[in-house]
Amino acid sequence: MAVLLALLGAPCLLFLGVGLWVICSHFFTVDIPVAIGHPGKLWVLHCIFQLLVTWGMVLEKLRICSMPQFIQFMHDLLPFSKDPDVVVTDLRYGTIPVKLYQPRRTSRSLRPGIVLFHGGGGILGSFKLYHKICCRLCKESDSVVLIIGYRLAPQHRFPSPIRDCLVATIHFLKSLDTYGVDPARVVVCGDSVGGGAAVVVCQKCMARSDLPKIRAQILVYATIQVLDYQLPSFQQNKNVPLLTLDFAFLCVCYYLDISRQWKSDILKGAHLPAQVWEKYRKWLSLENIPERFKKTSYHPVVRAPLNEEAYLETDLLLDLLHSPLLAEDEVVSRLPEACIVSCEYDLLRDNSLLYKKRLEDLGVPVTWHHMEDGFHGVLNTLGMGCFQLPCATRILKAMVQFIEGL
Repeated sequence: MAVLLALLGAPCLLFLGVGLWVICSHFFTVDIPVAIGHPGKLWVLHCIFQLLVTWGMVLEKLRICSMPQFIQFMHDLLPFSKDPDVVVTDLRYGTIPVKLYQPRRTSRSLRPGIVLFHGGGGILGSFKLYHKICCRLCKESDSVVLIIGYRLAPQHRFPSPIRDCLVATIHFLKSLDTYGVDPARVVVCGDSVGGGAAVVVCQKCMARSDLPKIRAQILVYATIQVLDYQLPSFQQNKNVPLLTLDFAFLCVCYYLDISRQWKSDILKGAHLPAQVWEKYRKWLSLENIPERFKKTSYHPVVRAPLNEEAYLETDLLLDLLHSPLLAEDEVVSRLPEACIVSCEYDLLRDNSLLYKKRLEDLGVPVTWHHMEDGFHGVLNTLGMGCFQLPCATRILKAMVQFIEGL
């Protein structure tokens, strides 16, 4: 009995020790703005997430599984809650799993279609994690929603995930009659890296004459460039959960198979030559960001001299499949109208602001919603019971209103 207690006690002590370390360490390093409104809830969510990341790193060091695989496993433990007003169907487009959400009540007219790409930095995210978002979006906008289960890193690195998104979207666009979707009201939608995928899919599909035209794009704190980490929001919100600068860079390393040793060079801007920065300056310039976003805790930084080795190993960052903000004017000007949601306390806030300015300059209509109390990942609190935040409800309402206005 004593031996059994000892065997059981050691893992329990290890678990408690790791938990205590996570709580104590992040108590002093994490930055939770009071303006968020419910800082206590965000702090608890952050600690839970960091505990999962830490345990994932331990398992990765032990070569049991990677950190993303562990968190994906934990995501899949979440239960599915049935919504009586929504019919959910599991499908496969070839080898790509998708989940279809349709309002249960019949309709005499065709409905809007929404293709949703989930966030998660290309390494996280699941059907279960986005189930309640899809249900709410489906019934509140009276739309057919398709969420794509694209492959994730590190098992499947770039460009596999974005190819899955493109292939599944094309399959859906060719099957609209089957699902009762109006071909004139198809919307691509995504949050975080899923928002970047939505932009890429838009850019690729707009050139296809054999497909129905995508009517609009809905982008919630989207990742649309991975070159510049010196924008104001990257300074101001580098320690704000749920997406800190350290974790964002970790996602990039997993997704693009970039060595973590280049972190300092990339953050300082030493990974690209001067001519490349000059080429994209007009789209990444601070002049494109309104002054009010540069007043707090921002200090302009001069880029470090080029590290040739870092450039040679990280030039994949220039690929338009994950930096669609850098596409040529001829491509961007043809895109459909956009609904852009940005959050004040989001590391990627300025990505949204730069994309908004770019679209507007090229004559593409933009509906912009800025959440003064928002942070990266807040939409995922939707349906989390006591952890649900009012900002998540407002984002969903903005999305629904935009869809209804098409």
